[in-house]
Amino acid sequence: MRITVLSDNIGYGSLKGEWGLSFHIEFNGKKYLLDTGGSELFLTNAAELGIDISEVDCAVLSHAHYDHSLGMEAFFRDNSRADFFVSPNARENCYGGIGPFSRYIGIPKGVLSSYRDRIKSPSGVAEIDKDVFVVPHSSDGLSRTGRKAHLYVRRGWRYLPDDFSHEQSLVFRTEGGLVIFNSCSHSGAEVVMEEVGRAFPGESVKAYIGGLHLFRMSEREVREVADRIRKSGLTRVITGHCTGDKAFAVLKSSLDDTVDRFHCGMVIDL
Repeated sequence: MRITVLSDNIGYGSLKGEWGLSFHIEFNGKKYLLDTGGSELFLTNAAELGIDISEVDCAVLSHAHYDHSLGMEAFFRDNSRADFFVSPNARENCYGGIGPFSRYIGIPKGVLSSYRDRIKSPSGVAEIDKDVFVVPHSSDGLSRTGRKAHLYVRRGWRYLPDDFSHEQSLVFRTEGGLVIFNSCSHSGAEVVMEEVGRAFPGESVKAYIGGLHLFRMSEREVREVADRIRKSGLTRVITGHCTGDKAFAVLKSSLDDTVDRFHCGMVIDL
């Protein structure tokens, strides 16, 4: 498996960064795209890295936030063949804040309907390609996490705490174990690990890759997250995007070689 970071907060060399995330993944002779970042930057960086997005065989949206979906139209324009897997619970209804203080932070308006012929939305744990799965949340009580993070979904005129039912993990079954991608881990990495464990009983996890949404947390809270990661049995975490500089430093001091940080253009071979 080869993973190339196309979009992340941290640029590298001539590659620009942004508040967004996009991965290009090569696995078993096929090419996958996870998320399209917060603009068309993923396309620009891909071209500079020699990656042809038109050759992507399958695309996945991790969740319905703008920093992972604003490049969707650009993807559909550049790639005319790949299915795009989106949670059946994804809507254009995600907001930061509530009421008069809210701001729209969701999928670009109209994308889901404009490209409905390209979008696939399987329910439950689904194998979208050989040894490639999407795993939705199956845990209760995640709306408490949404309320704490000031993240909401709008239904009619009501703003409800986001329960992240539109979020899904992308999981690859490799010879060395499962590789889990969860782009923002809003529910917590340990929750995602438990859900993947229920979906794949008895299978080991080789790596966990994605943001951990710690950038607004205190040092004490981040250390508690590090303790939970340690107890989960994870031995390799590669993180970035919404983890944040200060939080990553705390994770590194707590988890040492268990945790690494990605950046635009980084190539990860597993």
